[in-house]
Amino acid sequence: MSKLQKPTDVCPCGSGRSYVTCCGQYHAGQQTPNAEALMRSRYSAYVLGDEAYLLASWAPETRPASLDLADGAPIKWLRLEVAGHWPAGEKAEVAFTAFYKVGGKAERLSERSRFRRDPQLGWLYIDGDVDAEAG
Repeated sequence: MSKLQKPTDVCPCGSGRSYVTCCGQYHAGQQTPNAEALMRSRYSAYVLGDEAYLLASWAPETRPASLDLADGAPIKWLRLEVAGHWPAGEKAEVAFTAFYKVGGKAERLSERSRFRRDPQLGWLYIDGDVDAEAG
């Protein structure tokens, strides 16, 4: 069950829309229309601690067995900035920066992620080139 229950709760992905009309519908099982929507919904899943969604939206060939989101210092996700979305048929890339705090220290994670569209499963995260640095 999501931590965001009210229809007026704003989606963590930064779209400005309500959670239920934005990432909430994908967390509930609807397929994302494109790679950017999947990337945004994955960010929201990290904010909400939804490990099951993260694993289900990860391509099987690169998916880890688990994420152990509760391990280590708690992360407070602050915001997401999408730099670009490059669709190319059944593949796409999305560049973004996620801002967060861990142990009171501001951090940011910049990534250019790769996605592919599976005919049955929809868009899936494959992997990405990460550049994490202090904010």
